[in-house]
Amino acid sequence: MLRNLVRLRSLFGNSISISAVQPGGQNCQSVLRYSTATVERRRFYQDVSISQGENGLYEVNLDRRKLKTPGGKLFTVPNEALAIAVATEWDAQRDTLKSYTMHLTTLCNTALDNPTQRTTDQMINAALKFLETDTVCYRVDEPYGLVELQKNEWDPVLQWIENRYNVTIGSSSNILGPEIPEATKETFKQHLNSYNFWSMTGLEYVITQLKSVVLSLGVIDRHLGVEQAVLLSRLEEEYQIRCWGNVEWAHDYDMYELRARTAAGALFVHLTSESSTVKHKLMRD
Repeated sequence: MLRNLVRLRSLFGNSISISAVQPGGQNCQSVLRYSTATVERRRFYQDVSISQGENGLYEVNLDRRKLKTPGGKLFTVPNEALAIAVATEWDAQRDTLKSYTMHLTTLCNTALDNPTQRTTDQMINAALKFLETDTVCYRVDEPYGLVELQKNEWDPVLQWIENRYNVTIGSSSNILGPEIPEATKETFKQHLNSYNFWSMTGLEYVITQLKSVVLSLGVIDRHLGVEQAVLLSRLEEEYQIRCWGNVEWAHDYDMYELRARTAAGALFVHLTSESSTVKHKLMRD
């Protein structure tokens, strides 16, 4: 995915100026405060570009006006690749701004504004709580078809993560779920401590989408693809659909939305875990 972003950068040159197909209305404000509200607003800018500030951080500009967060902070990201990805989200908007489709922008705003004022330790503890109720750890006793499906699909992932991190997790059909050993929690806590605040913001987002630490780490570690992880997180629902059918449009919409959010979260983790910069080519006049 990062390779595609770098290619995007080379295509547009140093300015990263992306011309809009459909310019918006005339009421352009001097600054834009991104809102996560679902109300759609008319697109009021024509060009999207990125620039690097004096502090080395990257900014996103809409018609040369600097983007700001909902909290009024200057919208800055730690590297160029993430700036390109956010700029691409803004350029992809057409006549109206569908803020609910701009997952990377939302994650950046969350990291910058930190509206709940949480620390990295608090985010790690919240993630570990999901481990105690992890989707792949809760099993059913019946029907037989679902029991076998969970065993065949979830057990290999559990075995992988136990081997990968040298931990014991297990599974249970008890309503209380499996009892996670303290040593396992400590191992995962140490691993999550290796993520910075931005990356942890993205990882927690993926965990909340999949309701699973196991599946989320599988995606982040590239053991699972996004589509595979989403299917595994919805295994019981998919089984019921197979047996009883579904409302096709609703099922497909939910599936695509979950894939989009999970993919955005995983990309955010990777882009904020690395010092991702793009070498500038000298441009001749």
